[in-house]
Amino acid sequence: MSPVSFPSIGSPSELRYGKDPLLDAWLLHFLSENHIEYSIDPTRNASPEQMRFMVAMGPDHIYVPCSDAMLGYLLEKNMEPALLDAYAKVWRQVLTLIEDHCPGQYEKMMILSLCDHKYRQAVNAPVLIPSRLLKRLTSIFLAQAGQEDPHRERKRAMNRRAKLFMETHAMDAALNTCPGVVTNCATIRDMRFELDMLEISRLLCLSVWDMVWQEDQVALAPEDIEREIYNCGPFDALRHILDPGRPKSMKILYLPDSAGGLLFDILVIRSLIRMGHRVILALKEGFFFDCPTVWDAEEDPILAQYLTMFGARLLGDSRMGKNALLQALKENPFLVISDGTRERLNLYKTSVTFARAWKECDLVIAKGEFNHRRLIMTRTEFTRDVMCVHRAAGGQLQADFKPKPQGLRSFTEPEIVAKSDAIIARMRAEKAAGKTIMFYSAIVGSVPHETETAIKILHTFVKHLRGRLAGTYIINPAEHFEEGMDADDLMFMWERVQRSGFINVWRFQTTQDIEQAFELMGRSVPPVWIGKDATFSTGCTKEMHIALDVQRSHSEMQLIGPDPEKFFRRREYGIGKFFDAAIVVS
Repeated sequence: MSPVSFPSIGSPSELRYGKDPLLDAWLLHFLSENHIEYSIDPTRNASPEQMRFMVAMGPDHIYVPCSDAMLGYLLEKNMEPALLDAYAKVWRQVLTLIEDHCPGQYEKMMILSLCDHKYRQAVNAPVLIPSRLLKRLTSIFLAQAGQEDPHRERKRAMNRRAKLFMETHAMDAALNTCPGVVTNCATIRDMRFELDMLEISRLLCLSVWDMVWQEDQVALAPEDIEREIYNCGPFDALRHILDPGRPKSMKILYLPDSAGGLLFDILVIRSLIRMGHRVILALKEGFFFDCPTVWDAEEDPILAQYLTMFGARLLGDSRMGKNALLQALKENPFLVISDGTRERLNLYKTSVTFARAWKECDLVIAKGEFNHRRLIMTRTEFTRDVMCVHRAAGGQLQADFKPKPQGLRSFTEPEIVAKSDAIIARMRAEKAAGKTIMFYSAIVGSVPHETETAIKILHTFVKHLRGRLAGTYIINPAEHFEEGMDADDLMFMWERVQRSGFINVWRFQTTQDIEQAFELMGRSVPPVWIGKDATFSTGCTKEMHIALDVQRSHSEMQLIGPDPEKFFRRREYGIGKFFDAAIVVS
């Protein structure tokens, strides 16, 4: 059989479905072998809608959690030296883990042999991203060796050494030495900003200077520290982003690199909060070598002390809704969440809460070489501005900035609130004029590939109702959609409207409504629409929960439509989804 040849691709980031059937087959093979294909394993991978919270991509585009160079090696199926080196590095990491932390000789030989089988299989047919191979092998080790976090004590030692360094006179002097005359300052506010930026740049420099927490650390001389931090930078892009002339403060998602450096990151976050910003710190869900985890935040006394000292609030819900996350951020400017993974940044595996944090933030600050590879060394564009700070190969501190696409349309919380307030104001005016306020909840995207038809049904039936029901102001949600709004934005907006207390009648779409709409359109009911009603919509299901809650405080509000009990066969609506979730079979 002749080797498969793909159409010419200018860059791995240009991969997409629909160009060539052989390429489509390879892409599905690649994604499934790396266990990141949603359609094959939807319970363990982010949906396309959740991915679009973070990655700016069209309907046929594909996001791959590795650098363009690595994807190129895998696509060409050539064992380039760089790919061989990456696989070999994975093997060395796993071998060290087994040698240092396996409880007994028998277990060590068994785990080593099992990992060797998996490793050779990956190298003989190179389709696994090296980091996914690392995740697979470390999962084998953790399960077979009965370990939770073999680096727990190592990370605590790194934090302990970082804390001791922070308490030295040399550190205090180097960090807090006044620069003399601060130039380009017309006002005290300008001077305060310059001093904040100076402190942040020095702390970022120290946060990636691993001499501070190396095991064989010797006492660092003041001149060594001064030489290190006074030559740090440049941070021109960060300076521009944090410019106090911005119309509003920012929400920032902060991705740290390793223990030890995390303590300096917390001080950076303190400075950002002092400047008026709000920060969400994302830690790992479980063991990934020296990366800090949410368990460290609770069990490492030094890390817990620093987080408590600066008012951090740990959120344990991995599936937070938009409303709950925004409310938590309003109540506390420093939140800590899990990214939901035990590996390098892999957006397919991140939690719902992490995806929503990314979407709701204005800026992502990421630390370290591995985050740099995932976020900067790829032509993939992201939905938020990304700043990555790491040390280059020569030891030089590097800060790279990747802006979000210029044409990307996203709605901020104030914009969505303004839209909902305008609808509420209209409801208030109509009610004052003596009209009955009706809200109509209906299927929009819950029938696959039928969204356009669903909207026609909705418009047709609401027009019919308006002609029949005199003195009634009917809200048709489809009339208030704007391009760029996703289901999370819409649910957030409509919940504010629905809880306003102005709704007299809340009508949920019935089978009869749909049949009548088709009759009004002069069409027979297609098979896919037979028997459908609002209970087939996960969005309507959530709205029924809200309706029942509202009715408890506004008992005069009437509910019209299917029995509420019929809605609750279904799971919570999916992240960013318009379409349906499956019926839960008990």
